[in-house]
Amino acid sequence: MATTSDVHVGTVLRINGELCVVTEWQHRTPGNLRAFYQGKMRNIRNGKILENRFRSGEEVDIARVEYKMMEYLYNDGEFLVCMDKENFEQIPIPDSLFGDALKFLKEGMEVKVSFESEMPILAEAPTFVEMVITYCEPGVKGDTATNTLKPATMENGAIVNVPLFVGEGEKIKIDTRTGSYVERVK
Repeated sequence: MATTSDVHVGTVLRINGELCVVTEWQHRTPGNLRAFYQGKMRNIRNGKILENRFRSGEEVDIARVEYKMMEYLYNDGEFLVCMDKENFEQIPIPDSLFGDALKFLKEGMEVKVSFESEMPILAEAPTFVEMVITYCEPGVKGDTATNTLKPATMENGAIVNVPLFVGEGEKIKIDTRTGSYVERVK
């Protein structure tokens, strides 16, 4: 068994039989009281946020999670079929694991999938993706002075707010965590 000092942000814990990923972890020593760890976790199955306090040195159950880089092949209804690059095995992964980053996935992209005893529990899209704008309103010369944004439709149908100087047919870089424009790609 591991103790509270072995836990950090991103660790997957088993609490009351449920898998939870740690999003915040702080060690606190208030005044004349004993030290403790304050943890904020997100339940993997239902997405609920829970907060717990743990005594310093308390034993916790850290789940054994294996991370694999896989290639996204195609969408099959509620599942995304991904291929293990080592043994070429195709595994269906629920699209709900990708969250909002799902709309930025293109076939052939590399995704990070976490498994706990052969069952996918977490999935991550690449942090940045490059996409081509298929439609947006034309910009007017001199529109670069303000920080105003306009909606643009990407090649896969996702809508991203871009600066006024970006035009149709250009390739841009998008942050999949926030769904925001980063920069133009040459």
